[in-house]
Amino acid sequence: MPLYRLLTVLFLLLGSAVSAATRPNIILIVSDDVGYGDIGCYGATHVRTPNLDRLAREGTRFTDAHATASVCTPTRFALLTGKYAWRVPGTGIAPGDSTLLIPQGTPTIASELKSAGYSTGLIGKWHLGLGTTTPDFNSDLKPGPVELGFDYAFFIPATGDRVPCVFVQNHRVVDLEPTDPITVSYKGRIGNEPIGSEHQDWLKIKGDRSHSDAIVNGISRIGFMTGGHRAQWVDETIADTLARQAVTFIERQKEDQPFFLLLTPHDIHEPMVPNPRFRGTSDCGWRGDVIHQLDWTVGEVLGTLDRLGIAKNTLVIFSSDNGGAIKSTYDDGTNPLHGRQSSNGILRGQKGSLYEGGHRVPFLARWPGHIPAGRESPALLALVDLLPTFADLAGRTISTGASPDGVNLKSTLLLDAKAKQRPALVLQSNRTTYLAIRDGDWKLVETAAGPQLYNLAADLVEAHDLAKSEPARVKSLAAKLAAERARTQ
Repeated sequence: MPLYRLLTVLFLLLGSAVSAATRPNIILIVSDDVGYGDIGCYGATHVRTPNLDRLAREGTRFTDAHATASVCTPTRFALLTGKYAWRVPGTGIAPGDSTLLIPQGTPTIASELKSAGYSTGLIGKWHLGLGTTTPDFNSDLKPGPVELGFDYAFFIPATGDRVPCVFVQNHRVVDLEPTDPITVSYKGRIGNEPIGSEHQDWLKIKGDRSHSDAIVNGISRIGFMTGGHRAQWVDETIADTLARQAVTFIERQKEDQPFFLLLTPHDIHEPMVPNPRFRGTSDCGWRGDVIHQLDWTVGEVLGTLDRLGIAKNTLVIFSSDNGGAIKSTYDDGTNPLHGRQSSNGILRGQKGSLYEGGHRVPFLARWPGHIPAGRESPALLALVDLLPTFADLAGRTISTGASPDGVNLKSTLLLDAKAKQRPALVLQSNRTTYLAIRDGDWKLVETAAGPQLYNLAADLVEAHDLAKSEPARVKSLAAKLAAERARTQ
């Protein structure tokens, strides 16, 4: 081979190797029900979150990040697909026996990164349904996360307060005994096992009327379940199990292949049942204690990256699936302490609301040498934007039809001074009758009584409705929202 051709080949190979080496590992931690004011670096004073505060210190803290929905399932749908969940009927809060809400073949963060050569993993809460018919938890549960691009999945099917209370690994329930099959019903009582509404004296924490069905681990849930006793989780050790799975996934990755881990802790979703080693460690009862438990989980991940020497080439992002809430769904004996600090700081509203407290969430990003350390950014961004952003970081052009609503915010994430402001963002609650739209500093909120208008730059707490004094702006934003509703892709 002539020398010039040899040099050309070597140059191309070297360039390819360098490109592969500079693509970051990506760990996305999406907590559950953690509000804007629930962690130290966002102003919390009654809990201590040293590991999350470390992320803020070694990376950038974003102050205008949003979950696109103020409840879990729609946010997770939008996160994975880059598509607003309100565009797809039936993507409200899913029951524990829901079919898969994301059609197989839909481009997701996992499938796009897998196509870019990444090893992909899901550890934690799923809550997007399984299978094409009502799931049989004694058989293969598919399609599910694996069919949507995850090489490995270890997950909670729905939520901690819904049956079935088991872990699933890829397609099968973990530790299920064939002689003790699982039956699940959301239509009515099944079997003869005790339920919470009849046996309050059996409960370690008491649930309200909507959380008074099957009793698992001394806690009554939504929905009925029989069987699967060996497979049932113990709430006090869920965080330990998921952290161990996350650490193991990171440890078994190959040095020459980047990886993507979506870690979705159960904390701090109800029922909030901290491991005994965390109880009494906060000033906010068990709710504060599970925030400490969540921070410990983050610390386990960060410590693993340090131990393996891969922290410098790993992008770590922490956020939440919706705003926080102080609720009385369960009574753990420490409920009066839960509200000592506002879960959403000064923000109006909470989980389920179209006001800022429902969807503005913590967002911390660390990638040493790429994302500036110790900085704060007011840039508008949303979890729906992560699919195209991660694909760009991985050197991949997203598939045709992927992420119709997500915006590539790589330059925003890296604090590029030339980064453009994100265009209008549409927000939802569990229901889609009313939506909100954010455009620059302005926000229009649809309500049964008519639209409300807020200037968030001057009024972050949304105390002053300007709809009557700014009719032209209301009309303009309403037209933008109508156009978004009408757009099919």
